Order: sequence, then structure tokens, then C-alpha cells
Amino acid sequence: MDFRFNDDQLMLQSVARKFALDEIAPVAAEFDKSGEFPLANIQKMGELGLMGIEVPAEYGGAGLDAISYVLAMIEIAAADCAHSTIVSVNNTLYCNGLLKYGTEAQKHAYVTPIATGAAIGAFALTEPQSGSDAAAMRTRAVLSADGTHYLVNGKKSWITSGPVARYFMLFAMTDPSKGSKGISAFMVDGEREGFFRGKTEPKLGIRASATCEIEFTDYRIPVEDRIGKEGDGFKISMGVLDAGRIGIASQAVGLARAAYDASLNYARERKAFGQSIGSFQMIQAKIADMKCRLDAAWLLTLRAAHAKQLAQESGARFSTEASVAKLFASEAAMYITHQAVQIHGGMGYSKEMPLERYFRDAKITEIYEGTSEIQRLVIARNETGLR
Repeated sequence: MDFRFNDDQLMLQSVARKFALDEIAPVAAEFDKSGEFPLANIQKMGELGLMGIEVPAEYGGAGLDAISYVLAMIEIAAADCAHSTIVSVNNTLYCNGLLKYGTEAQKHAYVTPIATGAAIGAFALTEPQSGSDAAAMRTRAVLSADGTHYLVNGKKSWITSGPVARYFMLFAMTDPSKGSKGISAFMVDGEREGFFRGKTEPKLGIRASATCEIEFTDYRIPVEDRIGKEGDGFKISMGVLDAGRIGIASQAVGLARAAYDASLNYARERKAFGQSIGSFQMIQAKIADMKCRLDAAWLLTLRAAHAKQLAQESGARFSTEASVAKLFASEAAMYITHQAVQIHGGMGYSKEMPLERYFRDAKITEIYEGTSEIQRLVIARNETGLR
């Protein structure tokens, strides 16, 4: 792969970096404290093309590529992980699936408002009793006798942007007898009757990224709002998660970079026993290990994005590359933020500095869009061919 970025990629990276530094970083701590959803910033990012980076211009997006998305995500995550979570869900979990499997009418109706920042999108797969085991879902979508609509009943949990989203990509069981092959995908409008939002979850980290349960009671979905064919839902969700994992890897890289940079500066400036703590071998060893993990995570994430771009031409899967990047980058972020807090000592534990926020935010990258354990399972099964 070519490590040189083109002008469009560098331009978007510059736009994302400037917005992150000017608009996100100054307010990140306050949003983390309040848990308020940063709607104004999300709308501004939509105007800049950051909410639909890979979405073609005809649907309101920036029309760029997966490398551009990674570069932008890293800059946003370096300023605040919560903002980057919202960007990731809108770009990959929501828009990606619709662009690949949706009809022209669905793309214009449901992608355009999300890509432009006019509305927020969400991805509804997880249920209270089925997280990693998506095929165990209980939400049912029953086709009406006249074939015009589906009636949906059930509950979804841990829905990122759920409290504020207008549109949802929903996965529901249409034929339980077929297991995972009985799952179908649908578009949901959160303003229709029969849709209910639960309380916002009080999370450890990414607190400004609102999360809640959503519930359906006799919710009607017109048949034209089904995405793909009946039974395509599991395939769609797994393909979407491949793309989403590149987003989480990018998020982890940006977060880890911020913690690493802060540690470098502190190691140079902090004095102990008459010298900078960065001159102590114990601190130098931490810096070296952090640097190695950061660079490896960065390169694995770029490789995954490159694989995604090739897959768009060949139709091949890129699940292994995406899982490798997500697994390594998330665990690198956890390691680097841990070491960053340690290097900062008491100040790393204080809310006067962002290190404790980085540490709290890093943990979720090992959990959502497939835990580290699930990533290892995906990688091993893809490599061995065994199930």
C-alpha cells in the first residue's frame, strides 16, 4: 500500500483537525461532566462533510474514501472520544449499510439528512439478552396479511445516539425458525407511533455520546422500508460491523495519540530529583512501549482502511483486517492511557487534566462493536477456516 496521502485526504484531515482543536477540545471536559449531547457541534460537522465522509455527493456526503475517514476520525478522537463515537456511528454503522444495500429511495430519504447533519442516525442490533450473540435476538417483525407492512415488537439496548436520533437501522427476527438467516433489516423513523426511548445510560466514559434502550410496541414499518431481502439482516449487520470496527480502531488511535502526546510533554516538563522525569529509564521504557503500540495501531488501521477500499472494487470481505486493527488498537489505547495516567502520577488521576477522561474513554473501545474476545474469535476462525 502507498503511505502517501492525496490532496483530498490531507484537506479533510486538516479540516477535521482544525474543528477538533477549535470547537471540540475546549468543551470536551464540560460535555463529559454534564453528559449533554453535543448537538450543535454535530450539526457543524455535518456542514463540513464529516458526518458522511464516504457518502457520495448526490446523497449529501463528502464523496471521499475510507482513508479520509480514518484520518478525520483520528483527529476528532484526539480531541474527544464521545464526539468521535457519534461520527463513527453515523458514517459507518448507519450510512455504510444503506449505501450498500439500500434502494435509491432509501438513500435519498435516510442517508441525506444524516450525511448533512440535519438529523442523527443510529444502529439498533444489540438486545438486553443478546450482545455478542446477535442471532439470539427476540425483537420480532411480522409481515401483515396483505404484505404492505411489518408489525414490530421488542426491545433494543445500548443504542448509541438513541436519545436524539431520528432514524434507526433496525435488525429484527422475521423467521425465528431460520436462526441467523431469519433476521431482516429495516429503516425506522423515531417519530412514528409505537416507538419509545428509555432512559439515557449513565456510562463510565464517552459520556456525551448518549446511549439508551429503545422499545417497539406494534410499530408499523412499510414494506418498502425493509433493507435488502428478508433474511439478509445478519449478513448486512456483519458487513456493517466490519466497517464500524475500522472506525473504532481509528478512534482508539486518536485517543492513544492524545494520551501519548500529553505524556511526552509532561515527561519533558515535570522535574523530580533535580531533572526531568523523562530522563529516568523507567519513564523512557514506558514512552518507548507506548510509541511502538501507537505506531503499530496506526499502521494496522490504515491497512484495514486500504483493504476496505479494495473490497469495494472486488466484493471481497475485509473482516480479518478490520478485526485485527480494532483488537490491537483498542488494547493499545487501554495500555497507553494506563501508562499515561501512571506517568502523570497524582495529576493523571485528577479531573484538572484530561488523562483520567482518556483512561475512562479507552475502555469502551475494547467492548463495543465486538469485544476483544469476539475479535480474537473472528480472526482465528477466518485464519483456520474452522468454526
